Order: sequence, then C-alpha cells, then structure tokens
Amino acid sequence: MHYSVIKEFDIANGPGCRTTLFVSGCRNHCKGCFQPETWDFTYGTVYDLQTRQQILDSLEPEYVAGLTLLGGDPFEEENQEDLADLLEKVRERYGARKSIWGYTGYVYESDLTEGGRKYTPAARRMMRCLDVLVDGPFVLEQKNISLQFRGSANQRVLDMKKTLAAGEGIWAEGYI
Repeated sequence: MHYSVIKEFDIANGPGCRTTLFVSGCRNHCKGCFQPETWDFTYGTVYDLQTRQQILDSLEPEYVAGLTLLGGDPFEEENQEDLADLLEKVRERYGARKSIWGYTGYVYESDLTEGGRKYTPAARRMMRCLDVLVDGPFVLEQKNISLQFRGSANQRVLDMKKTLAAGEGIWAEGYI
C-alpha cells in the first residue's frame, strides 16, 4: 500500500484534532475530486511498519480525538489488509478513547456488505473498528460546502456500530 500524506493535527476530517491518513489508489475517479493524484495506487510513499508506528504514536496525546482514513479510497482491495491491521492496532492500544472515521466512495449496502464488490474479510475487519463511515462517491452536481464532514449531498455519515447491527446504513446522530 502507498499513501500520499499523514496529517497530524487535522481538524477538517472528523470531530476534534485528529491524525489523518490519505491512502493512495482509487477506482471511482469522481468528477471534481479534490485529490485526483491519489487515484494512482503507487502515488506517494510506501506504507510500512514504521509508518504504522508513526500513526499509532501520533494518537498518544490526550487532545488527539482519533484517526481518519481517506484517500484515494481505503476500501480498495489493495489497501484493506494494511488498514485492517492498523485499525485493530489502534483499537488494541486506545480502545474507545480514540474514534476512528473512514471515508469511501463506495456505498455500504451495495459495495461493502457480503457479496458486494469491495467486501472482503479485511473490509469486514475494518468496518468493525470504525465508529463512523462517510460513504458514497463525491458528486460534483450535489456539492454543498455547508455540509459537515462530507462534500456532496448524496454522501452519508454512518454510525458503524448501529449500521453493522442493523445491516443497513444508519446515520450518525447530528449529521443528517
């Protein structure tokens, strides 16, 4: 897996001060994407154990609310195994003290559930660790800069604990 950047002290991609990992690789190629360079799976830097440790350590300060995964797309198959491992390490080290958010251009019900085109055992591991998933492709014609933590009106901010229990997308409170 490759990544384009790790942002520490990010306040734009989830609540509070966060560490944000922008992975490389995306097949959605959304019109108006704010980072089309990350469509390339080899863009940026190779993710390795040192990178994972850097991210884990960056979450240590009490004022850091959690980790956010963006891209590219974290749910591309090439990214899933490394990210599932990272998220499980975050949960092991920090428990529920740090929230984990993920962004994907794929839709939970059609793409990320069993039988979906991006569903794998690693994707399932990832979703079990997420608190929130912002799903759906960015649609330029539905762009709305007043929406909190999403770029277009078709995207949803899902509470993943409730979504996994229900088997369908359940909005996180306060984000509809």
